[in-house]
Order: sequence, then C-alpha cells, then structure tokens
Amino acid sequence: MTSATALTERPEQLAGLYGHLMTHAAGLPNDELFAKLLASQAAGVGALPAGLGLDAESFARLLVRHFPRCSPLLELHPGTGDDAARMLERQELLDLLLTHRSGADESEIWMASVVVAACMGGDHLWQDLGLWSRRDLSRLMTDNFKPLADKNVHDMKWKKFLYKQLCQQEGIHVCQAPSCQVCADYANCFGPED
Repeated sequence: MTSATALTERPEQLAGLYGHLMTHAAGLPNDELFAKLLASQAAGVGALPAGLGLDAESFARLLVRHFPRCSPLLELHPGTGDDAARMLERQELLDLLLTHRSGADESEIWMASVVVAACMGGDHLWQDLGLWSRRDLSRLMTDNFKPLADKNVHDMKWKKFLYKQLCQQEGIHVCQAPSCQVCADYANCFGPED
C-alpha cells in the first residue's frame, strides 16, 4: 500500500491522533508538522523507522517539548532500521540540512534527522515522511531550512534537490543535458509529485 493510498484509507485514524496531539501541542514551531508525522507513522503511513528515525532519547525529548500535556500511547509503525552501508550518505545529508537551518527553533535539529531518515525511503520525500501533501514538505523545508529551500527556485522535487546539492558540493554533475529545461528527464525531477 502506498503512502497516498494509506492516507485516503485511514483518514479517521490520522485525524484522530493528529487532533489529539494538536489539542495538547505546546504552541511551538513544528508542532503541526510533528503531529502529522506522528499520526501518519501511527497509522503505518510513510517509510520512517520507529520514533520518526530519532534515537529513543531525542524522540522522548521531542514529545515532551512539543506535546507536553499529552501522553498518547503511540504504537509506531516499525521502520526498516539503519542501513550501515548508507551511513556516510546519511551524515552528508544531515550536515547539508544542519548547515542550512533557519535558526528559528531548536527542533530544526530533530527535523533534519527525520528528513534524513525519510530520504532513505524509495518514494517521494513527502510520502516517505508520511506528510499529507507536497505542500506540507515545502512548508517543512522553508520553515526549517530556509537558506536551502530558497535555492530550489525551479520547484525541483525535494529528494532529488537534496541529492543534487550534495553532488554539487562535491563538484559532481551527473546529468549530461546542458540545462534542466532541455533535459529529456525534466518531468522526473520537476513538477507534481503524485
């Protein structure tokens, strides 16, 4: 079952936990996004490992900070654990995101780790995160990593954009087309993520 299918098949479960979390949210930046991520993960939507991909201590601190008056029993959908072969890739993505933090809230550090964990999934980033639309992902990126989000001037799909940034840092230009606009694969990198 794809994330998009799961979102439409489990709207009550998603809305119920999301509403509960938002009723008890602390009123901090990222409360709503974390509530969506948690509700989706509890419903088995997305590709994030348990605890949104955070270690147990960080996950517990996130819950206490963002939902202090809430003690939901979150039965998180188990994920696929860390792939040791991809640790360098994970660290490079994390460094990229942390270097481009907006600086508005300390939860950006947790959000960076969550985004990196989702990048290990095989679907569109918003779907691997368990977000409810690509618009949610654009807001996540703009709110948490604005200097980086501002570089995505052509609305490139976010996961492709992040990996392209890593390649450019290393001076690697894989695409053979002289520009994105004339590339035969343009539709694979830009436009709607259905």
